[in-house]
Amino acid sequence: MSAKISPTASVDASAVIGDGSSIWGDAQVRGGAKLGKNCIVGTGAYIDANVEIGDNCKIQNLALVYHPAKLANGVFIGPAAVLTNDQYPRAINPDGSLKSASDWDAVGVTIKEGAAIGARAVCVAPVTIGAWALIAAGAVVNKDVPDFALMAGVPAKRIRWVGRAGVPLESIGDNRFRCPTTGATYKEESSDKLIEESK
Repeated sequence: MSAKISPTASVDASAVIGDGSSIWGDAQVRGGAKLGKNCIVGTGAYIDANVEIGDNCKIQNLALVYHPAKLANGVFIGPAAVLTNDQYPRAINPDGSLKSASDWDAVGVTIKEGAAIGARAVCVAPVTIGAWALIAAGAVVNKDVPDFALMAGVPAKRIRWVGRAGVPLESIGDNRFRCPTTGATYKEESSDKLIEESK
């Protein structure tokens, strides 16, 4: 199955688009970007040069994914979410000259398997989002996020744990939690580490 690309999308000839993926209208995918199989890039989304995206990812409308971001399989990027790449942004150098690509070092956002970034959330690079973590809409993430963490606020803080289904886990005592949707169980080893016991 080949990729479906809207006639109004701008996809560089050197971008690699996996089988079954869809690029919707007015989206831009720049040179060297790699998208896996069965991905969806929504209307007006921007995928920067050399960004790496795994299989079965969803990049919603108007999301901005700047290089050198790396997204594992099954990642969700919500509408108008932003993955930044400049730790100390400036348009000009101290001497007033316009900055060029050689005047700064791009840093990226890494998102692990199954994680989800809510609408209008901002991930400030360099930062790593753990597997199956959930970033609430409008949150600003400026530090690494543990696996299964539910993060909210500005700056984002962990407010709960979530399971693979994305639903907040329920405590069952003795630092253990259960997913109300799947029945999977988890154990909290520390305030920033949750271990999956069963799926």
